[in-house]
Amino acid sequence: MTTSAPSGSAAKSTPAPVKVAVVGAGYWGVNHVRSFARLPGCELVLVCDPDAKNRARAAGLCPTARFCDTYDEVLGDPSIDAVVLATPAVLHASQALAALAAGKHVLVEKPMALTTADAELLVERAESAGRTFMVGHLMLYHAAVLRLREMIQAGDIGEVYYLYALRVNLGRLRQDENAMWSLGPHDISIILYLLNQVPVTVAARGQSYLQPGVEDVVFLNLAFADGKMAQIQLSWLDPRKERRLTVVGERRMVELDDAHPTEKLRIYDKGFERPPEFTQFGEFLTVRQGDIHIPHLDLPEPLQVECRHFISCIRTGQTPRSGAREGLQVIRVLAAAQRSLEKHGTPVPVE
Repeated sequence: MTTSAPSGSAAKSTPAPVKVAVVGAGYWGVNHVRSFARLPGCELVLVCDPDAKNRARAAGLCPTARFCDTYDEVLGDPSIDAVVLATPAVLHASQALAALAAGKHVLVEKPMALTTADAELLVERAESAGRTFMVGHLMLYHAAVLRLREMIQAGDIGEVYYLYALRVNLGRLRQDENAMWSLGPHDISIILYLLNQVPVTVAARGQSYLQPGVEDVVFLNLAFADGKMAQIQLSWLDPRKERRLTVVGERRMVELDDAHPTEKLRIYDKGFERPPEFTQFGEFLTVRQGDIHIPHLDLPEPLQVECRHFISCIRTGQTPRSGAREGLQVIRVLAAAQRSLEKHGTPVPVE
């Protein structure tokens, strides 16, 4: 991926663009086409999708790319450095394994696999191949999530007590994954990233109202070894689109509202105060009603940040923020939650 200056020239060698193929140009994949088509340092050379309409739509975004309808053509092209997989979840693991075997770097959409065994195999193969492997946990590239993590690490909100998340909307229905596997990776990845730990147990309850055996609404409860708790509500059967995460801390409380166009974070200077010495618990606890602060955030598109990070990791060898091992942690939580669903909400250890 480098081009050398002519002999005798004082110019330094310049990196050649990373040549990328996007596989899947449907509902979400077309956004990858748009992002990589305009991203400096890479060249989108091939778009693969079996649907002619999807290929035609992608051609309008990147007319210089080639187009194909079979994945084998992508794998067999030695000029392609990296593969972006935006295909149905049921294909993620097998296609990612094939790309690694063909010597490609991989960015695979979430979830990286539908079983812990497949996710573990992907970690093993990615590390043995020495390829960059990244999972599309988009929210880890969101400016509000990064600011919130900085606040937690700096102790600005004090000890974190608990978190709760709401990710609901009307549609899109899936058939190969339930609402938990479709929507849950976002909030699970955020919570693990913020707390820098994995829960010890998960309890999940859900119901299938529209399609037998495919839960439309799921409630998750995550319990951590240090006493922290997190709750997540997920549904594609809800009248409103909401994307909220609330973190309740010892000193402050923070709400992340990704559905708001500009005010992504609200910091509440609220809580309970107690004097250094007191004789009876609760006797001297007083409510503190402070200000609400809405910080200004530069808000680059998270997908652009994610794609740029992928190209940078390929060039530098840096481990991605949402690498294979981080993706595996999310799958372990989801797999435990699925077992709990099947046991009607019985808490299940995360293994």
